[in-house]
Amino acid sequence: MTAVPLSRLLAFIEEDAPFGDVTTEAVLDDGACEARLRFREAGVAAGLAEATALFSHYGVTVTPLAADGERVGAGAVVLRLEGPIRAVLLVERTALNLVGRMAGIATATARYVALARAAHPGVRVAATRKTAPGLRLLDKRAVVLGGGDPHRYTLSDAVLVKDNHLALVGIEEAVRRARAGSAYRVVEVEVETADEAVRAARAGAGIVMLDNMTPDGVREALAALAAAGLRERVTVEVSGGITEETVGTYAALGVDIISVGALTHSVRALDLTLEVVAPRQAD
Repeated sequence: MTAVPLSRLLAFIEEDAPFGDVTTEAVLDDGACEARLRFREAGVAAGLAEATALFSHYGVTVTPLAADGERVGAGAVVLRLEGPIRAVLLVERTALNLVGRMAGIATATARYVALARAAHPGVRVAATRKTAPGLRLLDKRAVVLGGGDPHRYTLSDAVLVKDNHLALVGIEEAVRRARAGSAYRVVEVEVETADEAVRAARAGAGIVMLDNMTPDGVREALAALAAAGLRERVTVEVSGGITEETVGTYAALGVDIISVGALTHSVRALDLTLEVVAPRQAD
């Protein structure tokens, strides 16, 4: 199953070849070939469903040799392709771009999750909305394939009262208005101090996000919530500048969610290649 409709995936092909693949059409006859998509480095496979959908649409037979979410080794062939050479080369770069980016996100997410859960098995590692425009559903799907939580997909999904809201409306009033707007949405509030965390929880926030706090600041906020009898009533999320080096430290404090923008805004695509291995001979 793909994360986006096929029509959106096809738009990526149109972007790359608005008037066709002029090189392949000029140089190669309209014959058939065999090819394979290979990982040059180890990682978590992601984007294979999307690549398969694209190749299949253009008449290429795809044999999957790995599944999305599966860890694969360097050199692993993940898709075997057979079909029109012009179709294979038309889709090649778009497929590599999608799989490389998504696999990079999934692989990074898996590293963060492993580091965090080594310190606190119950913690969740979440993405943010810091995604590439037009690719959010794919970026979020990659996070899930890596074992992470997608967080909210859009501004329409959940209530998250942030610093720029609070610059104009106080915590208590913001929570009151948000809760009055709908009884079916959990209200999350971004805070920067232990006192604000307690105020948000008392006002009825379901999730308190401790933003850009040091580990000592997070520890203080957790202690303040516990002292006020509010810790068990709220989910505590930490966010802001968390790296692979620090994620375990924050997890060990006993928070519930760690959100990491770097999963998607600083992704390094995995190194992949598509190799035409042989022309298919006519009978």
